[in-house]
Amino acid sequence: MLKLKPTVLHHLLQRFSPYTAAPGGYEHILAAFHQYQSFSSTQRRGGKWFPVPPFTHAINGSALGSELARGGGGASASKAAASETTAIKWVLKCCPELPRSLVQKLFRLRQVRRGSADGGSSDLGAQGQAPQLKRVAAKDLLNLGDQIFLPISVQELPSEKQECHCCEEEVNFVRSLELYKDPAIIVVNKPSGMPVQGGVGIKRSLDELAATCLSYDYSEPPRLVHRLDRDCSGILVMGRTQLSATVLHSIFREKTVDASKCEINNKKRILQRRYWALVIGSPRRTKGLVAAPLGKVVLDNGKSDRITVVDCAQMMSSQHAVTEYRVIQSSSHGYTWLELSPLTGRKHQLRVHCAEVLGTPIVGDYKYGWQVHRKWKQFPFSDLKNSNEDLCKEKTLPFGIDMERGSVSEKHPRLHLHCKQIILPNVSQALQNLLASSDYDLSELPSIELVAPMPPYMQRSWDILKS
Repeated sequence: MLKLKPTVLHHLLQRFSPYTAAPGGYEHILAAFHQYQSFSSTQRRGGKWFPVPPFTHAINGSALGSELARGGGGASASKAAASETTAIKWVLKCCPELPRSLVQKLFRLRQVRRGSADGGSSDLGAQGQAPQLKRVAAKDLLNLGDQIFLPISVQELPSEKQECHCCEEEVNFVRSLELYKDPAIIVVNKPSGMPVQGGVGIKRSLDELAATCLSYDYSEPPRLVHRLDRDCSGILVMGRTQLSATVLHSIFREKTVDASKCEINNKKRILQRRYWALVIGSPRRTKGLVAAPLGKVVLDNGKSDRITVVDCAQMMSSQHAVTEYRVIQSSSHGYTWLELSPLTGRKHQLRVHCAEVLGTPIVGDYKYGWQVHRKWKQFPFSDLKNSNEDLCKEKTLPFGIDMERGSVSEKHPRLHLHCKQIILPNVSQALQNLLASSDYDLSELPSIELVAPMPPYMQRSWDILKS
């Protein structure tokens, strides 16, 4: 009798869970696994294979995201529901724990097999009959019911990323940042000072923490679909699966493409992002549209760089950048609260447009408003002593996060830029409805409105300037 390692058996049953509920499903999976274990078309590891779940109805996430960004409806909805999937895409989707480089190598070395739904592998329960597996190329399209088989040695590989270990206090803190969660997305209110991605000198990043603390019962970690600067706070949306992340990526990308084509006026905006910023000075107009291309300038022999407005877009590589703004509230002390809506998603777009186009750098932006901050003076807050005493009593948060200090009452204020609101299509409902029927009218899909409260130091600045 075949003896299976508990981890291998659990992995198999988890991947084939839809089939185990059927009569005799458990026995069929064990029988199939036994036959594929004994199959000997190659000499590698005794000819043992690891089965990937059969190819089922798939949704083209990129096409769906593009259609949602355009408002839904039309023939594109059917196209999104009936996508063609290659062998390598299906393996990467079903086995997110495998490094992409390894999967590519297995296909390149011709070590991947396919059992077609209408071939000899369909009768998996027949004892003593080996399935007829054939080599499959990475870009070969799959038919419904086709099954991919990888060398069993992939089971012994370590995870591509080292697991990030967190104590209970750290897990609770990360989960306290949650604003919204459904089967497709998870949304957090990112604190200022927490990097979104890892890099040189970064010990803990939000994407690593999300994989540890926000995966819950999902086999895949949440995936980033857009970015926030390290010192920026506010709404950060992540896809809970590879498919939902692909849809969201496409929605954010289409927003930038449409704005780059100047398709701005008289068009319903499916994706809306609104930031609040406290700036030094006041714009000439209470509302307006900034359309200024941005380019990167390398400084210090390549050691650093900065983004700047490009006067002549033909003389250097540049990116079209568009920002809407309106004044929320002005202060007699020379500060203004602005609502900023980026219609394109460029690096440091809001910070550069505020500093170089509007002439009103954001408070705490020492990169693009350094000249103004050289003359910075603490705000003459009458109750400053009591305020600072309260700050000293605040409890230290995990990961060195401090959400209290940094208001205009302090010598070195923090960046006052906060992603306060995002409106986007209900991706979870779109996926559920398309799986049920490819004729679903995406134009009827409702939106989700996400709102994140300002961090305490920005709220403190708001209260001070109103007093």
